Amino acid sequence: QVQLVESGGGLVQAGGSLRLSCAASGSIFSIEFMGWYRQVPGKSRELVASIINRGSANYADSVKGRFTISGDNAKNTVYLQMNNLKPEDTAVYYCRSEIRNWNTGVIRFYWGQGTQVTVSS
Repeated sequence: QVQLVESGGGLVQAGGSLRLSCAASGSIFSIEFMGWYRQVPGKSRELVASIINRGSANYADSVKGRFTISGDNAKNTVYLQMNNLKPEDTAVYYCRSEIRNWNTGVIRFYWGQGTQVTVSS
């Protein structure tokens, strides 16, 4: 099985920074996609940033120039560096990954448990 464990959320003032981490573990042959999503109560989960295996990163317009997604293949970990945070960035952040299973070769997607990010004004 595969698990995604997130860390790094918290409370920060507007203009501050946080770095989120999402570590994948288990029966992993390869990671095809990793992305960060966020959700606020009453709204749909939205894609914030994503990175495809050996590909380029993509960002939502609302975070371009402020957030950076990066990956460490050796650690099966993806990071989201968030700078110049704004109150509207407040949400629960989830990582999502599409992983090819080492034993079966099948690609499945997985979600992390979510981490709260709160930006005060």
